[in-house]
Amino acid sequence: MARLSVNVDHVATLRQARGIDEPDPVWAAVLAEKAGADGIIVHLREDRRHIQDRDLWVMRQVVKGQLNMEMAATEEMIGIAGQVRPDICTLVPEKRQELTTEGGLDVAGNMEKMRAAVGSLKDAGIAVSLFIDPTSEQIKAAHQCEAQVVELHTGAYCNAPDDEARQKLLGALEDSARLAARLGLKVAAGHGLNLRNIHPLLAFPDIEEYSIGHSIIARAVFVGLEAAVGEMLALARSPAPRSAAEPPQRRL
Repeated sequence: MARLSVNVDHVATLRQARGIDEPDPVWAAVLAEKAGADGIIVHLREDRRHIQDRDLWVMRQVVKGQLNMEMAATEEMIGIAGQVRPDICTLVPEKRQELTTEGGLDVAGNMEKMRAAVGSLKDAGIAVSLFIDPTSEQIKAAHQCEAQVVELHTGAYCNAPDDEARQKLLGALEDSARLAARLGLKVAAGHGLNLRNIHPLLAFPDIEEYSIGHSIIARAVFVGLEAAVGEMLALARSPAPRSAAEPPQRRL
């Protein structure tokens, strides 16, 4: 049965738009867990555009499931993680001008830096996940860096321009998940997933966890956060479809 971790960054985005103290992403985390989420994700960016240091510290006190801190592999962030001690850190690429994370880490091209960051976090007792594109090169590099988890970037699949491209990208995700599992890595998937496009991935048994934020928070505007989390959980924990070409029917 797949796990669901909910990213509450965009609750903080709404708060920061007015520079006040609501809505509080900590309360969103509480509601997500109340609805059954297995974990909470927050991305403490270098520019602090949404999640703030205070949010992370309070999350550590109230989150009962897995707390996943997304972060760039910088000295500052590694130091903060070592103090807060989230259950797991997901290392992600970060650009100041991007609206959201645009792709996976180039682990293969930055082995020395990635190995050092992974080692520092593991020495602090924190599990490490690497957010990577679904390629064999990056999977093997993540394994060599001794990360415990890889999160496969699903953004290209979610934004595919046509069915041919979508099927090709699904194949890459399936192959990458299988390779990662064979190497002893736990496999998560995330970025751009929603109630419609997650269906084919449910047929891939090697994906153990889905990391979803924006679509759940967007859906919550209309149905409430607990209901939005519940809808996604119902899909993630439903029996897998017989094939990626046969998604289960779900009304929105």
